[in-house]
Amino acid sequence: MTESTETTAETTTEKTAVTTAQTENPHAQSVLKLADAMYRGALWPGVATVVVGAVVATVVVGLPGLFGAVVGGVVAFASSLATLWMMRKTAAMEPMAVMAVALGGYIFKVLVLLGVMMLLRNVGFLHPKALAFTMLAVILVWAAAEFVAFRRTRIPTIIPASD
Repeated sequence: MTESTETTAETTTEKTAVTTAQTENPHAQSVLKLADAMYRGALWPGVATVVVGAVVATVVVGLPGLFGAVVGGVVAFASSLATLWMMRKTAAMEPMAVMAVALGGYIFKVLVLLGVMMLLRNVGFLHPKALAFTMLAVILVWAAAEFVAFRRTRIPTIIPASD
């Protein structure tokens, strides 16, 4: 067998192992179901928020406002999609490990967003306030839409019997 065939076989085996673990693990199934519901529930409100931010910024500030709003929306989308990606990648882990990864991921995302804002604040063709307000609006709307999707998703919950 050639090296590329062996690599492909190993990759296929790894994907099959992850898929098998996720289908046999009820916690993983719940997390994946939540991630899908949260994506479907937040995608269009997020897009609408970027469009509204871009229109408002263009009317108020002009072309730099449009560019700033679009870049802010793209950065916010990337941040929000990173959360869902993390959920999917950690679905098969133990629930406490998932929580630890989620907390670490949240801290990392905040630091990355701060770094991005610091790097983009002096870019001449981007209006920094349009970028910041659109980014903030998209993150808040996306989080609210994820929350609504989470509340609407039917997942089994085990409630221990009281003594």
